[in-house]
Amino acid sequence: MESTDRTKRSGRIDAQTPAVPRVAVIGGGPAGLMAAEVARAGGADVQLYERLGSVGRKFLVAGKGGLNLTHGESAETFAGRYGARRQEVGRWLAQFDAAAIRDWARGLGVETFVGSSGRVFPRDLKAAPLLRGWVRRLRASGVGFHVQHRWLGWSDDGALRAVVDAVVLALGGGSWPVLGSDGSWVPVLADRGVAITPLEPSNCGFDVAWSEHFSQRHAGHPLKPVIVEWSDDQGRILRQQGEFVVTATGVEGSLIYALSGPLRDAIKAHGSAQIRLDLAPGRDAQRLAGDLARSRGSRSTSEHWRRHAGIDGVKAGLLHEVLSKAQLQDSALVARTLKALPLTLTKARPIAEAISSAGGATFAAFDESLMLRKVPGVFCAGEMIDWEAPTGGYLLTACFASGRIAGAGAARWSGQVARNPQ
Repeated sequence: MESTDRTKRSGRIDAQTPAVPRVAVIGGGPAGLMAAEVARAGGADVQLYERLGSVGRKFLVAGKGGLNLTHGESAETFAGRYGARRQEVGRWLAQFDAAAIRDWARGLGVETFVGSSGRVFPRDLKAAPLLRGWVRRLRASGVGFHVQHRWLGWSDDGALRAVVDAVVLALGGGSWPVLGSDGSWVPVLADRGVAITPLEPSNCGFDVAWSEHFSQRHAGHPLKPVIVEWSDDQGRILRQQGEFVVTATGVEGSLIYALSGPLRDAIKAHGSAQIRLDLAPGRDAQRLAGDLARSRGSRSTSEHWRRHAGIDGVKAGLLHEVLSKAQLQDSALVARTLKALPLTLTKARPIAEAISSAGGATFAAFDESLMLRKVPGVFCAGEMIDWEAPTGGYLLTACFASGRIAGAGAARWSGQVARNPQ
């Protein structure tokens, strides 16, 4: 362990009486904080290390729009949000689910409520009070905090650079590196023989080859309400209503994030992915065609669309992107296009811009306590593990739950080591 502030060396892990189980938690995000809480409750001396100047940076940023802690849907539906990892993550959630998170928050003096979408928020919609109360309780329980410290991994002789009995790594994935999760741990664990799926962007935006005119005129404009439809290689149709934002380079926002995993994989497989947009979800195609077929008289085409179909601004701009001038005069074609406007996504935005990441250490690399099989005594939690989920409280829930499992496992392991020193 090395302090990134070279004037501060007080955070070094000192040797202690062998009878005292010693656990180091590396990473001060939600998974690391939860691991520290559970390991301390399990009787271990816990020291937590964070590379930045304070803990919970990403947690605070996530709470700026209202901290979405978890979701109120059924356990089966909830687990399904984790896609191919529904069974593995579902086992985590069986030990710490949405109801448990609400009880845990209440224990910190933070009451929660379920919004109309099923998402669960603190009543004040703020992350800072919860984080302050959590850190205060951890300090009071005896957890030591050491900021501006960087994990150096193992020394040349294979020894862990920390005099402890167990370590929980909660170093995040690869998204938002400015907030601490830069994926620099990947080659370190790979060198120890840990199987790792490459990190990729998740809950991300995508590039679209906009015309310069459209990009300059409509970047930053929201598209709502709108339905996105996409068909996978098996012909299954994913269809979801919501909203997203046009950017200078493409599209981003909650509706796009919800489909980002399969869209990213489709682009990897085929070089691009085409989605279809229903820009008038409140009107069926027949009614829309009839409305647009009305005589426009002296009115302009754009005014005719606005008056009879409610289409203007960025939605009208999209029609101009995909139809020629001659085609724009064909009201039947315009109506069909409004109900299924094709949009080709060419590339996922960089992982540094993504809300979260996919990939990480594979589930096969761990035992049930989230200890690395190749590196006994080292546990992992959070986005270091190979799972992904949409926004909506699912990311935080899995980070909390995996942190608890890793923290409990570290406490048990460290206790065994302390009782039976080599």
